[in-house]
Amino acid sequence: MSQYHLIQAQLQTTQHTWLVTGCAGFIGSNLLETLLLLNQKVIGLDNFATGHQKNLDEVQSTVSEQQWNSFTFIKGDIRELSDCQQAVNGVDYILHQAALGSVPRSIADPITTNAANVTGFLNMLVAAKEAKVKTFVYAASSSTYGDHPALPKIEENIGNPLSPYAVTKYVNELYADVFKRTYDLNSIGLRYFNVFGKRQDPDGAYAAVIPKWTAAMYNQEDVFVNGDGETSRDFCFVENAVQANILAALANDEGKNQVYNVAVGDRTTLNILFDSLKVALAENNVNVDKAPVYRDFRAGDVRHSQADISKAKKLLGYEPEYRIQQGITKAMKWYVSNL
Repeated sequence: MSQYHLIQAQLQTTQHTWLVTGCAGFIGSNLLETLLLLNQKVIGLDNFATGHQKNLDEVQSTVSEQQWNSFTFIKGDIRELSDCQQAVNGVDYILHQAALGSVPRSIADPITTNAANVTGFLNMLVAAKEAKVKTFVYAASSSTYGDHPALPKIEENIGNPLSPYAVTKYVNELYADVFKRTYDLNSIGLRYFNVFGKRQDPDGAYAAVIPKWTAAMYNQEDVFVNGDGETSRDFCFVENAVQANILAALANDEGKNQVYNVAVGDRTTLNILFDSLKVALAENNVNVDKAPVYRDFRAGDVRHSQADISKAKKLLGYEPEYRIQQGITKAMKWYVSNL
């Protein structure tokens, strides 16, 4: 039995109080769902800047009435310290997902991205310190590797950031380290690599590639590829990210106060991704005839990304259960029923 399955079994009989910031968003709502199904008590904080009430409604439909009654929602903003302080009251573990993602968004509006991702993050750290939470787990980012050319990406080797978003995520890691040294607040940063799955929003200018392409293909619209399609990413199914968060929160002392890659340790080109989505849609009776439309490379993007996940395996017991194809197959059923 894996470390994660052992912890799941333990949580079924031991209730803790968790705070999930960004609980109405993509990863946050998946964390909320899993924790409630494990009979945990959850407080959720969201301002609906990028999250949606429909995500919370869907979680409610997947859990029992008793489990749903273990959830308390606070509509608030991490940029307001008082909202953070209210949310952390009585909390054992924090899973901090609230942020403004997207490299292009940060290039278009660096001030708003900084306010959410740096000021908001600092507010959460201060509130967590005051509340004496056991562990503060936060969403870090593979964008922190910047222009460092080596593959696979190893946690200790980072380059220069290529976007304001990447700067904010690196600042998070620096602040977390300082709060351990100065205030003895235990934290763990999870550098996500291209997480995808159910409840990931296909709409808007800054939608991630898998939901955006899936929606376009489903609607028989053009799919735009930035560059020649040979750009590659380490796509990580959301249930792998959920596993990493729970393992991190309950890590032993050796595993705490570290940053970890959260991915599968593989690389998929955008051209292969397009073909995989096309096949998965066909399996759900949606046939796509259009070829992708290629255009210029996008500012701030790295050419290739692949994670070394050996550190997370060793210190957290992380074992990703879904590779990209398995994740696409599972996610596609949700997309087809929700598009």
